[in-house]
Amino acid sequence: GADLEIRTVELRPLAHQIVDAMTTGFASGALADALEAVTAADALIALTPTYQSSYSGLFKSFIDVLETDALAGTPVLIGATGGTPRHALVTEVALRPLFTYLHADPVPTAVFAATEDWGASARDSDGQGASLRRRIRRAATELLARLGARDTWAPTDPRTPAHPDRPTTEAATPSSDTGEDHPSATRTYPHFQDFETLLDGVR
Repeated sequence: GADLEIRTVELRPLAHQIVDAMTTGFASGALADALEAVTAADALIALTPTYQSSYSGLFKSFIDVLETDALAGTPVLIGATGGTPRHALVTEVALRPLFTYLHADPVPTAVFAATEDWGASARDSDGQGASLRRRIRRAATELLARLGARDTWAPTDPRTPAHPDRPTTEAATPSSDTGEDHPSATRTYPHFQDFETLLDGVR
């Protein structure tokens, strides 16, 4: 029932522009439009073929020409394809750390599709990819849930707790004007001790 606008960004037609952007530091034309679309997206589905047990070089090069923090806070569904299920962990050992490093928000379920996930020889399916469809549906549901949660409680101020019913754990730091401890920490937590004080106790 969600009203979604979906855009697919194919990287192969952008390969030369991606290399140019990596060497010049400037993106133009179709690549600039693609980068803007990815940066502005409320959610991202990031898919790559498996190459040398990791994501493809073209996929990583596109990520490399994104602006710093372009994906910060963006919910991401990660997925990969491969010729054998032996590479199924590529989503966890390569893709998930990459998007975590970029401060994105990858959903728990990743989707890996190997040759054996469809066709008459599928081992964990009915020959028509039923198991793969179940994984896709589960990951998509998680992505939509992240979108709903993001709209509901995403803070606009970094000092605002994500969950209003939970107290802030703001540290007591000296004010640049008065030299006094931060009032919110000392009033909310009367026995608050900053990290430097705790370290003094073990010297």
